[in-house]
Amino acid sequence: MTARFRYRAADASGRVLEGDMESLSRRAAIEDLRRQRLFPVDVEEVGSASTLAAGTESRTAARRSETLALGQALALWTRTVATMLGAGVTLERALSYAAARSGNARLDAAVAEVRRDVRGGSSLATALRRRPKVFGTLYVAMISAGEESGALDQVMARLADHLDEMAELRSRLRSTLLYPALMGIVASMGVTVILLFVVPRFAAMLSDVGGTLPLSTRILMGMSDGVVRWSLVWIPLLVLLVFAVRRWLSSPDHRGAWHAARLSFPVTGELERNYATARFTRTLGLLLKSGVGLIPSLRIARSAVSNVAIGEAVDRATGAVTAGKRLAAELHGVLPPLAEQLIAVGEESGQLDELCLRAADSYDRETSRRLSTLVGLVEPALILLFGLLVGFVALAMLQAIYSVNAQVL
Repeated sequence: MTARFRYRAADASGRVLEGDMESLSRRAAIEDLRRQRLFPVDVEEVGSASTLAAGTESRTAARRSETLALGQALALWTRTVATMLGAGVTLERALSYAAARSGNARLDAAVAEVRRDVRGGSSLATALRRRPKVFGTLYVAMISAGEESGALDQVMARLADHLDEMAELRSRLRSTLLYPALMGIVASMGVTVILLFVVPRFAAMLSDVGGTLPLSTRILMGMSDGVVRWSLVWIPLLVLLVFAVRRWLSSPDHRGAWHAARLSFPVTGELERNYATARFTRTLGLLLKSGVGLIPSLRIARSAVSNVAIGEAVDRATGAVTAGKRLAAELHGVLPPLAEQLIAVGEESGQLDELCLRAADSYDRETSRRLSTLVGLVEPALILLFGLLVGFVALAMLQAIYSVNAQVL
């Protein structure tokens, strides 16, 4: 079954064409365009032929007017420039064309400044380096390597793939964690409302009747009384505790100790190590594949690791590699065993870039799988916990009502 696709593509002269086509899939549509000697810039499914006429213009206007997040906009801008360069368009013209189509105001401003610097004689990498908040270290390093090697279009296409993969991974992680987070918030709010408002009124009604209350009712009223009376004490203590923890973590030694301890946690520790490994190996592999040297690649890839303990181990390994030692041996015990083995094989075979990327793919999949499994266990646990709390409240109230009725009768 074919679908309808709207495309933008550049021809060999650099002229950008727009149109619609039918194909089996988005990938097949891209291949069809390439067989026509066109370089795809953007290919998007817009529905079947019967629904295309109704609302095509409104969808196009909405698509152009929507504001993209910086990461998505940067990926789109990078792929557009790469496609234009691959079609033989000059860098200045490619930047001019892509500048009006980034979809993000912050990126638009940065790109305008980059174009001005390039027109003034600066290299693209130098112009990007002056805007570190928009174009990070990895981005600038790969662009610099692409300019030096004369393969800027290929490097930018590879960089766009990387940005798309990172955006997809973040979106997948966010959507996976959203439901249990919302469920936890709703459950906490429900229990708080019950203890702060419902139970105190119920307790006041029971106190007017008098008599002995069942154990479950006394426990519930004690919980409510503790929350109401001691909230003025626990809330300031909680604020002080948060402040003290933040102050303690402001010390580099304490933060490193805490990050190292996190890696030893039963479930989340392995998850964090796998995620850090995927970020480190993917950044390292991309830099090496783009022609950046091993030592600069290690220093840049270290910045992709958010865990301080792993980052310090990478720093030590970088120093050892500078002295002539093997990377895999220096990272022993820091990265998971599979990553160590792949890095060792890559060093021996001279394919460190390829095997680093293979390790990154493996640990990205492993992280997603483990996170999905963990969330799959957390969701029923939260439902069960909230159900038990509501059931306990209902039981305590019903027993109290039965007890009062028995005393009155």
